[in-house]
This record gives sequence, C-alpha cells and structure tokens, in this order.
Amino acid sequence: MTLLDFPGHIACTVFLGGCDWRCPFCHNFELVDGTARPVMDQEELLGFLEKRTGLLDGVAFTGGEPCLHRDLPELIRKIRSMGYLIKLDTNGCHPELLESMLREGLVDYVAMDIKNSPEKYAQTCGVSHADLDTIKKSIAIIMDLAPDYEFRTTVVRELHSEEDFREIGKLISGAKRYFLQSFTDRDSVPFQGLSAPGKDDMLRYRAAAAQYVGEASLRGVD
Repeated sequence: MTLLDFPGHIACTVFLGGCDWRCPFCHNFELVDGTARPVMDQEELLGFLEKRTGLLDGVAFTGGEPCLHRDLPELIRKIRSMGYLIKLDTNGCHPELLESMLREGLVDYVAMDIKNSPEKYAQTCGVSHADLDTIKKSIAIIMDLAPDYEFRTTVVRELHSEEDFREIGKLISGAKRYFLQSFTDRDSVPFQGLSAPGKDDMLRYRAAAAQYVGEASLRGVD
C-alpha cells in the first residue's frame, strides 16, 4: 500500500518484471534481470484487489517496464471494473501501447521517467543506443492524452549536470509537472559508487528546467 506513488490517492503498487533499459542506478534491478521471482499470479492479484474494494482508491503499475506486458490492457480492464483508478509508470519505450490505453480511457495518471538530456540518454539508460524519436513520441502522447501526468528524473551526481536539465526542460517543454528526485543508494542498485547531488545542486537543476514547464519540484531532498 502506498500514499506516495499515486498522488492524491490511497493505492497499492504492482511491480511487473522486465525492462528495456539497464540503468546503472535502478532500485529494482532484480525485476529487470529476472532474478526476482513472482509473488503472485494474475488471479491472485485480482483476488487481493477484490477484497480491498472501498479501502483502496487505485492501483499503480510500475516495474521494470509495465508496457512490455502486452496483456496489460486486459488486466487493467478487469481492475477498472472493480472501480479502481489506474496509475502507470513508464520509460516511454512503447508509445503505441501507451496511446492505445490512453485513448481507451484505461489510465488516469501517467508518470514517465526522463533519464537525461538527449546527448546522454543512452549512457544513462545503460545501453548503446536509445531511440529518442520513440521517447519524444511518448512525451507528446502523454501531454496530449493523459488525464493527468508527471515527468520525472532520478538525479545522480555522476550522471547529471545543470546543462542536462536545461536540455531536459526543452525536451518536455510545456509539460504541466516535472519532478527531480534525488538518487538513493541501495544494495539492489547494480552499479556501485553512485551518489546523490547536494541540495544546492538540486535547486540549481530545478531552476534550469523550471523555465520550460508549468511546475518543477524536488523529491527526496531534505
């Protein structure tokens, strides 16, 4: 159960395995590389939610990357039929499925990760190539079709600079809401030696992006 993952709602978070990226700062890498075993199947999840109607407002799907699962729309239809709202976390690699679900009205809130400036996108995602046209398409779809949404970046001292946030701001120019969330190290993070920027740096990064978006805020910064 979470009071944080789905803004304004009491929700439960469903973690789905698999991902397109191999981000060196990922908190859920055991879901990415498949070492985490499933704790319930779809029917068990539906039974869990059936018992909690009236107690929970919504279900937040995260990962990994939920949109790798092509049967996700059918699962969401079943959950929505119980009266739940749906939040989707995505990396933006699957714009066609994203657009289809939004046009059908299956998703109430989308949170898309913006990994870095275009020049450093692939490096930050831990891959040799990142299809930025796909990322830009997902950004446009979310801004056009999502009932509510946010863009967000996990900020890592070793991977981000102030100039990167100016470029990110341009990438999502006109967005209603953008969060910069401070990296937190954990045992599950695949690459050691990464750290969070200080508060002064985070404030500078926010200011660099803020001129391009409606609202720019910090998360995880004391």
